[in-house]
Amino acid sequence: MTDAAMSPARRLRNILGGSAGNLVEWFDWYAYAAFTLYFAPVFFPKGDSTAQLLSTAAVFAVGFLMRPVGAWIMGVYSDRKGRKAGLTLSVTLMCTGSLIIACTPGYAAIGIAAPALLLFARMLQGLSVGGEYGSSATYLSEMATKNHRGFWSSFQYVTLISGQLLALMLLILLQNTLSEADLASWGWRIPFFVGAALAVIVFWLRRRLDETKAFVASDADATPKSSALLLFVKHPKEALLVMGLTAGGTLAFYAYTTYLQKFLVNTTGFSKTTATEISAAALFIFMCLQPAVGALSDRIGRKPVMIAFGVLGVLLTVPIMTALARVDSPFIAFLLALSALVIVSGYTSINAVVKAELFPAHIRALGVALPYAIANAAFGGTAEYVALWLKGEGIESVFFWYVTGMIGVSLLVYLFMRDTRHHSLIAHDD
Repeated sequence: MTDAAMSPARRLRNILGGSAGNLVEWFDWYAYAAFTLYFAPVFFPKGDSTAQLLSTAAVFAVGFLMRPVGAWIMGVYSDRKGRKAGLTLSVTLMCTGSLIIACTPGYAAIGIAAPALLLFARMLQGLSVGGEYGSSATYLSEMATKNHRGFWSSFQYVTLISGQLLALMLLILLQNTLSEADLASWGWRIPFFVGAALAVIVFWLRRRLDETKAFVASDADATPKSSALLLFVKHPKEALLVMGLTAGGTLAFYAYTTYLQKFLVNTTGFSKTTATEISAAALFIFMCLQPAVGALSDRIGRKPVMIAFGVLGVLLTVPIMTALARVDSPFIAFLLALSALVIVSGYTSINAVVKAELFPAHIRALGVALPYAIANAAFGGTAEYVALWLKGEGIESVFFWYVTGMIGVSLLVYLFMRDTRHHSLIAHDD
């Protein structure tokens, strides 16, 4: 069934079905970050806690470096074979990566093979997430109707955050049911088994999704076939625009989500359990904000929302991070973390639809995925590593200014770009 004959209920089912798959993808991806504090000594037994975290952060960054490769391969695949096909392939790779992590023995048992297998698994997951972003952003943007595209596409980050939140909630559950020793010994493997099992369910769900009208029409029109060469030769301005608008937003997002938990333990001095609870509470409210901000962009445009993020991010990042480093009250830490996430919502809620609206259908998935993945690998994937390295050098506050500077770069892009709500290239709509 195509978009033309689709009832509102069926459209909603497709959007929610695609979103559910995205949730599982990101649960698997973030389980690594959430449980790093426990499995770092298993794979990297030598050195102090900062050195171990630095090693696992390096593997985390390598996973991000694979995302441009995944974005390229599966972006082309999704543009040529369909959005549904791309979504199905990405979840298969994620399932495989999670199973490898869950089953790999520690360094004490198999030596250097343990971190090598961990690295390989994260490379597979990086390929998966690299393809997932473009396919899901394109699918949700094309499946939504014009007047509600910002609202429905925001569910990409609702499910992305939900995946991260579920990983943190599982961590909290295990922290309260297992001893510290058991969690560090074998309990950290549980989320990777859970993620692999959920991925199998999602594989079945995604095979039942409807294809979008925009893809079907593009395929029928025999338009030029998607390729990286076509993207950068025919759409260089749009590709660079995606990189620029992504850089500051993705760095801020990872600074206040995956890195925040470690920052609260390693710098502020909270216990692992308290830091996890603070992060989870702030993330829950952050998740609920996404549709509201997405709907706001449907009313006032995408550009004002992104500019608000840029201005507030430049002005408040250093004060917020400086205060978080010194706070001793969990409630105040929660309020500070939440304030940062509220600001970042101006980017996260609508970045997917903004990118999708920049490209024609025959190259949209690749156009959304590849430039984003390049910027995401350079700035989002390295956020933890840079922060921990600067801390090790005794100049941690430089990281706060680094985040501020990159948000400033993206703000310049927001100021000079056209509002994609009024100039969208998503042509097929009810």
